[in-house]
Amino acid sequence: MNIADLRKSYEKAELNENASHADPLQQFEQWLQEAIASEVPEPNAMTLATVASNLRPSTRVVLIKGYDERGIVWYTNYASQKGQELAGNPFAALQFHWVELERVVRIEGRVEKVSDEESDAYFHSRPLDSRIGAWASPQSQVIEGRTVLVTNAAKYAAQFMLKPPRPPHWGGYRLVPDQWQFWQGRKSRLHDRLRYTQNGDQWLRERLAP
Repeated sequence: MNIADLRKSYEKAELNENASHADPLQQFEQWLQEAIASEVPEPNAMTLATVASNLRPSTRVVLIKGYDERGIVWYTNYASQKGQELAGNPFAALQFHWVELERVVRIEGRVEKVSDEESDAYFHSRPLDSRIGAWASPQSQVIEGRTVLVTNAAKYAAQFMLKPPRPPHWGGYRLVPDQWQFWQGRKSRLHDRLRYTQNGDQWLRERLAP
């Protein structure tokens, strides 16, 4: 089959100004909870886009670990490619795609590190093998083979046993949104698309052409 002939008609729901929340965080929470309740695969997965100093963009999938009025939180290796890119350019974009619900959420803003206390609390809530893994993987670096990871994991497991501390190179980031977009697939490609832009202490809600 020609890939250009793959098509789907989106007809599951609608999104309009009157039925949406005035606060984008409330709209996001509603959609995220509906995605969880619908048991879509990995509703907490989001694409993170960053831009390097040479202006080349890159993306990867990370998992949301918290959200509130301060922003969207995830955890990773600060020395990774995304960590290095965020150190040079602290602006990023996130995207959730809940295929089964025919919905997309896009979020843009400035990124900051969460506090050490927040990073410590989340790190110590992780399964033991995940905590060891944070030490074992030199994320984004070239390695000779999987044996490197296995050997590192065994070394740090023996060193720390049941109480590995949080690595100094590992912790949380928070994206502080200044723009949200909510996309709901509709029939005939006439999709619903609402943008929220920060305007002082308020949010300006506008409909965009799809």
